[in-house]
Amino acid sequence: MKHPPPDRILLIWVLLLGLTIPGMVAADDTEGPDRGTLLIAGGGGKQGAAIFRKFVELAGGNTARIVIVPTAISSDPNYDYQNPGVAKFARDRLKLKHVTVLHTHDRREADTREFVRPLKTANGVWFSGGRQWRFADSYLGTRSEKEFHRVLKRGGVIGGSSAGASIQADFLVRGDSRTNRIMIGDHQRGLGFIENCAIDQHVIKRGRQMGLVKVLTDPDGKMLRRFDREDLLGIGIDEDTAIIVRKNTFEVFGKPDAAVLIYDPRKWTAQTADAKKYITLKLGARYDMKKRRVLHLVP
Repeated sequence: MKHPPPDRILLIWVLLLGLTIPGMVAADDTEGPDRGTLLIAGGGGKQGAAIFRKFVELAGGNTARIVIVPTAISSDPNYDYQNPGVAKFARDRLKLKHVTVLHTHDRREADTREFVRPLKTANGVWFSGGRQWRFADSYLGTRSEKEFHRVLKRGGVIGGSSAGASIQADFLVRGDSRTNRIMIGDHQRGLGFIENCAIDQHVIKRGRQMGLVKVLTDPDGKMLRRFDREDLLGIGIDEDTAIIVRKNTFEVFGKPDAAVLIYDPRKWTAQTADAKKYITLKLGARYDMKKRRVLHLVP
């Protein structure tokens, strides 16, 4: 009788007992929130009003309790954080009844019960554009981060554009505090509303199609070990384009020529050319992030 080789026997026991061995890495799932909705926009301005209106609609309409987080806009303590453009639009143009601006650059303040009070009853939270590392500096590891996730657990909506898009992923693209040209920088963890994922923005308008290729190949070995670059799902969102995420699927929303680029390193080989390392989804297309397959492709 022929017996299986020793390494095969070891693998069988590892699988049966749920153990791990050095060098053996299990693929992680890319998953959205169990409850609630994400609206993730790639920046721009022509469709900005329509995209924000959609966010408000998803949050419950004119009576929704909206919290706007403008922290990414600036590091200047004299900036008027209480009156960013998106808040003015919400109050003056949309006539929303319940709009709160929530901002701090002080992690100690972000970790207080008083600071997070508006999040306790929020139906929707909107993260502004700017530099996404400022969100990370202020809110990661605080009560604020926990309350952001609880908004989703109550069935609420998290939205954001540009920096407010990238911060929603697990891995933080362009998170370096020196320049946004560094793809893998000194801030690498996002808020993780989508797990095992990296999100870039302005991808076609600014010629950034190869940015996520660089992240997911990591030629300089800069990515933290907690992330598996060969397993992360890359999502590149163009300007005036958004994805609406419910659980593990999303639909492309926005301008008529909306474009979302999907980068799946699980499907790459050593022979895959960089220009072939992504697919393009158009307006109305739907995608399953966990199964990594297109559900509805618009021609």
